[in-house]
Amino acid sequence: MSVVSRPVLAASIAVFRAGKVLLIQRARAPALGLYSLPGGRIEAGETLRDGVLRELQEELALEAELVGFVDHVEHIEADETGGIRAHAVIAAFCGHWRSGEPVPSDEVSDWLWVDPHAPGDLPMTRRLPEILARAAAMVTR
Repeated sequence: MSVVSRPVLAASIAVFRAGKVLLIQRARAPALGLYSLPGGRIEAGETLRDGVLRELQEELALEAELVGFVDHVEHIEADETGGIRAHAVIAAFCGHWRSGEPVPSDEVSDWLWVDPHAPGDLPMTRRLPEILARAAAMVTR
């Protein structure tokens, strides 16, 4: 088991379509099997905004128009010995769906369009309900 030496910078996006928000189920660690927002690592030389839109296209073949920045989320996962297995700082954005339909990928095992205020009792990543509520407030202004 490798231990990370520094955090990874990532971005995610709450994509809204007809009053619903898109959640994806992660097909890879960290957070394997949990529902989350689509997104991923930011590449060197890439802005957060460009990176999150690239990840949305790569993971799901979707395009969105960014509305704004919602908040950041820190994901820190320790292993059984106390070492750090994963550490990511994730910039969460929100936006409106523009085109495309979700397609399967090796990073996404399932997706759902849900009510952002009542996403159900899905197994979710940390702070997701809070991020969804804040994103929903931003896109309906």
